[in-house]
Amino acid sequence: MPKKGYHHGNLRAALVAAALELIEARGPMGFTLSEAAKQAGVTPAAVYRHFDGREALIAEAAQQGYEIFADLMEYAYESGQPSALKAFEATGRAYLAFARKYPGHYIAMFESGISVNRTPELALVANRANGVLEKAAADLSQHIPEDKRPP
Repeated sequence: MPKKGYHHGNLRAALVAAALELIEARGPMGFTLSEAAKQAGVTPAAVYRHFDGREALIAEAAQQGYEIFADLMEYAYESGQPSALKAFEATGRAYLAFARKYPGHYIAMFESGISVNRTPELALVANRANGVLEKAAADLSQHIPEDKRPP
């Protein structure tokens, strides 16, 4: 519900929050910047002070999601140590919990078609999150005989 006559202290955050609601409800391509502005309670022109288009807004939502995701994955991995199996299981559970708790972020990250290489900041945080998954899988694979490991 738009906030009538409200002047945002942090318009960028309000626009991302609006986009996340719209992404969750309609998908990443199911809304316009004007709709995100209306949802945030501002004029469509105000969006362009922070984002050059819908893809930039979605990329910001994805970046926020990757930051949350990476933190959750790192915590889960560490909580499962020193057991490779427990660490792998914890990261898997954290992955699923993230998708359930943050569906708008999840969709922006994995279903929007936005490249993680769109910005250096997005690439950095996406690589951090993916690194945890790769580390958990690599740790677990060390317990499988080398000739039986998947490629």
